[in-house]
Amino acid sequence: LGSGLHGLGIGAVGLDWSSISSYLGSPLASPWFATANVAAGVFLVLYVIAPLAYWLNLYNAKNFPIFSDGLFTSTGQSYNISAIIDPNFRLDIDAYEREGPLHISTFFAIIYGVNFACLTATVVHVLLFNGSFVQWTSLGCTFNGLMAYYIALNSVRDIWQLSTSAFRKKKMDVHTKLMRKYKQVPGWWFMCILVANIVATIFTCHYYNDQLQLKWWGVFIACGLALFFTLPIGVITATTNQKPALNVITEYIIGYLYPGYPVANICFK
Repeated sequence: LGSGLHGLGIGAVGLDWSSISSYLGSPLASPWFATANVAAGVFLVLYVIAPLAYWLNLYNAKNFPIFSDGLFTSTGQSYNISAIIDPNFRLDIDAYEREGPLHISTFFAIIYGVNFACLTATVVHVLLFNGSFVQWTSLGCTFNGLMAYYIALNSVRDIWQLSTSAFRKKKMDVHTKLMRKYKQVPGWWFMCILVANIVATIFTCHYYNDQLQLKWWGVFIACGLALFFTLPIGVITATTNQKPALNVITEYIIGYLYPGYPVANICFK
């Protein structure tokens, strides 16, 4: 329980700056509500949910370490990844069936679940709290005696207007006033760089497909995901100094669409 390296870190308490900023970064750069929210979340996950799940032996949790990012067999032994990968770095289904399914630690499983919840909450929060054009429409219908309510959200337009209005605001800080002396970089420069990078990525994935394994359509899906999450994650980052990550959901998406190709999974995420 007390080890900060192999346990829950209850005994690893320090008042120096590195300890204070270890889980959040600099607290001076984050608003109080974000700092308190992260602290409460860390306490709830690390000292309440994870220990309860472990000692209640949910999903045979005691077969594995409570805190680890490793992969294990059903008996708690380290999983031999090399045994299920063929010489072309593809998943060997027959070998995988012999070795058995992968298992992860209790804490690692909870973190994966929290990541999914975080991304969902990010999108919903931005739609609800950053749009003045939110329209609530309730359609009553009976289904097994229950009323089903449907919510129509029209706040994307308002969020886009808020993001573009930042360039037109007259109130500027000192840094912005100094930078006004220089010509602004044309927007089409960035568009050209974006298109060139996408084309180069597609060419690389197609030409070196035996090594990278990722198909050309995977590049478009990755770009679409990045485009979709840029605005909501940008809003959360700007207001809370916290940046939700996409690596968890991306590896699940490409793993479902293109199973058996681990290198493609890494390239996609």
